Amino acid sequence: MTIVTDQELFQASADLRVALGRLVRRLRQSYVAGEPTLPERSVLSRLDREGPATPGCLADLERVKPQAMGVTLAGLVERGLVERRKDDSDGRKVLMSVTETGVKLLTDRRSQTTRQMAAVLAGKFTAAEQRALITAIPLIERLADEL
Repeated sequence: MTIVTDQELFQASADLRVALGRLVRRLRQSYVAGEPTLPERSVLSRLDREGPATPGCLADLERVKPQAMGVTLAGLVERGLVERRKDDSDGRKVLMSVTETGVKLLTDRRSQTTRQMAAVLAGKFTAAEQRALITAIPLIERLADEL
């Protein structure tokens, strides 16, 4: 196994940052008026994957100020995508959870974007490239968690 130098890691980090930035911009360009924004989709996805959470916890996890999370959650609640309820273990806390409508919206949106990405991967990437991307996903997720 070859040792990776600090310079190689630095260059790989810079290249990955640029590539992921381009990917995120492309995904944002597919935004349609009236649909949840990227931050709203991120919160919906997190609640769907991880279950109910307090607004403060969501703000920490999404690395935004509590006030910004409050605005995001208010919009989601207003559209019936997220609901508030008291925490059974601590009545002073409020838990946010995704509604059935929110799950359906996520599923529909994921399906559209996922189909688009899958078509590109199937048509423009070799089997080896597809496998390399699949293998890299957990590493990218771990990197995101550690930053």
